Amino acid sequence: YFFYDIYKIQTDRSGFGGYLLLFFTVCLMPLARSQSNIGSDTMSAFSPMSYSGYKLLWHDEFTATQIDTSIWGYDLGGNGWGNNELEYYTNSPNNSYISNGMLVIEARKEKMGGRDYTSARMLTQRKKEFTYGRIDMRAKIPTLPGMWPALWMLGANIDTLPWPFCGETDIMEVVGKDPWKLYGTLHFADSLGHHQQSGGTIQYEEDFSKRFHVYSLNWTPTKIEWLLDGKVVYSADISKVKNHAFNKPSFVLFDLAVGGDFPGSANITSAFPQRMLVDYIRVFQKE
Repeated sequence: YFFYDIYKIQTDRSGFGGYLLLFFTVCLMPLARSQSNIGSDTMSAFSPMSYSGYKLLWHDEFTATQIDTSIWGYDLGGNGWGNNELEYYTNSPNNSYISNGMLVIEARKEKMGGRDYTSARMLTQRKKEFTYGRIDMRAKIPTLPGMWPALWMLGANIDTLPWPFCGETDIMEVVGKDPWKLYGTLHFADSLGHHQQSGGTIQYEEDFSKRFHVYSLNWTPTKIEWLLDGKVVYSADISKVKNHAFNKPSFVLFDLAVGGDFPGSANITSAFPQRMLVDYIRVFQKE
């Protein structure tokens, strides 16, 4: 960061910055490569540990040696998950683990439970649930054909009020067939019980797999805002949603699906294993 900042300053003033950049590239880049960790990316976005007027409610920086089971549980199985997905979700350390300060969710091409792929779907249900606030998640995602990474939330009352009545908030979804497009969506039921959705998409300047991004949500009693790297990209009015689906506690889910109705099937260009890296999750609420 130090050399990059100096380079930006100097190139605005003189040609000296070019020499400095050359020095950095020739002398220091080999050192940077030799010390790199899984998912390291110094040009990516970060978010702060605090916001004015907010308190940090809970977080996981994934600095432990193992996944914290006081925060995370698992959905298991290969029933297609309502989307004709092709993976079998496990709690195996082959599919979810901590490496160099990152949570890794790994999709593998291997047979299990009648499926050709394995992966993981982690969730905070009955462990960490909250209503309103800001959530930041820094992640790097795979976007090859058939990949379907997602960071999202479900209403905590889903066991007694099934989907879509419980409400679903998709904070980040990107599919391999369109790796430059970010989806943020609300799913809920109308007065007749029919599935409805609201939200938006953005077309980004590059493939989302190129670097880490911070995917965020601002959630208030009347509105939900989606943010990418700290900037609001779209919002939705939740004040009139039936059953107040988005005015009740929710829990968080991370998953890396393979195939299904939305992304389509994996193909020969989808080399396995594929990994989604999560640097941290932080949940804030107003003081």
